[in-house]
Amino acid sequence: MSTRRLLLVNGPNLNLLGIREPEVYGTETLADVESLVARTAAESGYEVRAVQSNHEGVLIDAIHAARTDCAGIVINPGGLTHTSVVLRDALAGVALPVAEVHISDVMAREAFRHHSYVADVAVVHVVGRGVAGYAEATRALVARLAD
Repeated sequence: MSTRRLLLVNGPNLNLLGIREPEVYGTETLADVESLVARTAAESGYEVRAVQSNHEGVLIDAIHAARTDCAGIVINPGGLTHTSVVLRDALAGVALPVAEVHISDVMAREAFRHHSYVADVAVVHVVGRGVAGYAEATRALVARLAD
């Protein structure tokens, strides 16, 4: 088992970063996010496996697979944050440390975005810091792994 790998999970619609609502999510793309996380993780000797899907089951399968070769998970569940008990249960089930990240400040947005099913299983939360929040979440997760 490689304990020097992180799983980066991006949920539905995050493939549209840079195009979808740039006033909310900015102009950086999913490729930019994946590159940022890979560079940030490499600073501490970690590699990254990235997955993005608009299908909940694909994300759950990737999370389940991570239990055999990853040390932790950085996740932006997108809209599944507010709706998916099964995604939360998958994260809890693999018993890996989780960093939850959101590009926008979900608490300053619509009321339905104020609840996160992922929050109680995540050990790191970075919200509203733009794409740079992914680097912050990655560093914080790696620091937790070093404890």
